[in-house]
Amino acid sequence: MSDTAYTPPEVWTWDAESGGRFANINRPIAGATHDKALPEGKHPFQLYSLATPNGVKVTVMFEELLAAGHSDAEYDAWLINIGDGDQFGSGFVDINPNSKIPALLDKSGDTPLRVFESGSILMHLAEKFGAFLPTSGPARTEVLNWLFWQMGSAPYLGGGFGHFYAYAPEKWQYPIDRFSMEAKRQLDVLNRELEEKPFIAGDDYSIADMAIWPWYGQLALGRLYDAGTFLDVESYENVQRWAKAIDARPAVSRGRMVNRAFGDPAMQLRERHDAGDFETRTQDKLEPSEQ
Repeated sequence: MSDTAYTPPEVWTWDAESGGRFANINRPIAGATHDKALPEGKHPFQLYSLATPNGVKVTVMFEELLAAGHSDAEYDAWLINIGDGDQFGSGFVDINPNSKIPALLDKSGDTPLRVFESGSILMHLAEKFGAFLPTSGPARTEVLNWLFWQMGSAPYLGGGFGHFYAYAPEKWQYPIDRFSMEAKRQLDVLNRELEEKPFIAGDDYSIADMAIWPWYGQLALGRLYDAGTFLDVESYENVQRWAKAIDARPAVSRGRMVNRAFGDPAMQLRERHDAGDFETRTQDKLEPSEQ
């Protein structure tokens, strides 16, 4: 890499060495790279994921459904290690041709149904269980406004700010400045909206909060990209209040642990097949032969 101006070629070609930290998992084509069937457990819902912000959205939703008494929402959560290329296995690609986590196989009906994209999974589960999403009217529209705001905004935070601030092979001022400005603008959007209401879509906790919190809530709490000081996240007081309130929910704490393969071993429940796994199957409690 050099600091000299870049002149794009007439036809772009892929340089596998230019992708920085995640060069080994990015490529300009789709499809499977190897044959690998996905495991399946005993529950109606089979989740294949990793505890990135997008993955946390869905595990939080499952844990919130179970906490609310929806026993039919029991699920198996299988770890997809994107650093090892698990998302390019044939079984995973069959469920999500875009090779991104999370992906869900819903076996609760007569025919198994694949559901991919985190927002789609949240809507699917909310409608299936009649929870965390109003069934009609302005309240439903407002929740969906914010759900789709998150789906459209987070790429600027993750693929934009996060990539150039934390993961790019070199630090370049222009992209860091550009995406820092957008990340702070988005935080300001949330901060203004949360000034007079407890949750982003109004008085009730919803899938909009579950979608937004793993990205912007965890950013505000200093858990993403080690960028809290850089973005002055403490100055967004309403976002701070909202982020801390959601962080205190027991189902959110459990959801953060599922499919986690990094950080504190006591917070890593790499696979989840039963509610009791939180007490017995975190990485700090497993024998070396089981890890």
